[in-house]
Amino acid sequence: MAFFPGWASNSSRPTVIDLFAGAGGFSLGFEMAGFDVVAAVDNDPVHCATYEFNFPHTRVLCRDVRTLPGSELKATLNFEPDQNPDVLLGGCPCQGFSVIGKRNSRDPRNSLVFEFVRMVAELQPRLFVLENVPSIMRGQNQTLFGQLLEHFHGIGYQLQKPFQVLNAAGFGVPQARKRLFLLGARQDAALPDYPQAQTHPAARQFSLSLLPPSPTVADAIADLPTVENYPELLNRDWVDAIYGEPSAYAQTLRHETHHYAYPRPHPENLLTCSWRSNHTPKTIARFAQTLPGEREPVSHFDRLQPDGVSVTLRAGTNGQRGGFTAPRPIHPFLPRCITVREAARLHSYPDWFRFHATKWHGFRQVGNSVPPLVAQAIAAQILQSLNVKPRSPDPLASSFASEKLLRLTARQAARLYA
Repeated sequence: MAFFPGWASNSSRPTVIDLFAGAGGFSLGFEMAGFDVVAAVDNDPVHCATYEFNFPHTRVLCRDVRTLPGSELKATLNFEPDQNPDVLLGGCPCQGFSVIGKRNSRDPRNSLVFEFVRMVAELQPRLFVLENVPSIMRGQNQTLFGQLLEHFHGIGYQLQKPFQVLNAAGFGVPQARKRLFLLGARQDAALPDYPQAQTHPAARQFSLSLLPPSPTVADAIADLPTVENYPELLNRDWVDAIYGEPSAYAQTLRHETHHYAYPRPHPENLLTCSWRSNHTPKTIARFAQTLPGEREPVSHFDRLQPDGVSVTLRAGTNGQRGGFTAPRPIHPFLPRCITVREAARLHSYPDWFRFHATKWHGFRQVGNSVPPLVAQAIAAQILQSLNVKPRSPDPLASSFASEKLLRLTARQAARLYA
């Protein structure tokens, strides 16, 4: 596994461990804010391969959290016996709580939130952030949610109240996506505040907000190359292409370095994660007849509004191959579904970030993740509570990560997790 030796025990920046890490949106946001993500844990080999490629400086454990003792994780990271991570992140699977799914209070995945509590108790981080769908607090989930809160108090952690649901469109993301975040701290640590919204959803009518509007769908994807112009994308997910003029939002995503993150080399004209979909002529005709902002009646796919924000990007499930539970939005200008790269732009992922080459894997990796800009806003508040100023990454670790990525061509990267 890729890992910068000794980093966990010698990091000069606050340290993070990411459980249920997925592709790494949560991790990336914290890294951009000035944290070192020293370990990531996920039980899905596809996610782990993708994460390892994008975070060559982080120790990746492809493990089921339920079988991983905190002591083993600390030993893997060469932590001293009394050494603890500064922050523990958890984006537990939400299908058992979601109003989109079956909302089964007995779904075995629901118990994973208590595995997160166990890891908090065993790792003793100064702070933790737990993300899930808002419906975990409502209806038949209320009893379980109350038990979760009791467990946190029982292991000596305080929680920031009132609990807040954050909309990604409030943090510069061109997507309406609401998620609950629980912020917790040890009794000897200061509780972080929730971040304040920085933008309001673009194209919202009758908005009285004094905040600037979020980027729009067009801001996010209009500069991307038109995939129909590249027949290579019928057989692979990358190509050297010509980009258009970027918006201010798109320009930030085309940069190699983001704030305090480790630099990742990325060729200027390389377009990735853009495997084309072969729609039938009937499907293309139906998509073409669907107006922006409307839902296509057969597929139930939403057509994106170019001057508004995207609908929530959803993951679907592994067994259904991202099927009917994960409708992929229709492009605002073209009669087709958006590509994984276009979805990534709508989620605030930079262009160097790679997802699995298979479309349904790539879409579920985007849809399952915390938008990096939302995570960054939360991380900035946590830095304040730690009374730590953000600092640039360690030059040696930056060099280690950059050299590894430079050795991987686009074709080699595709083989890595194809």
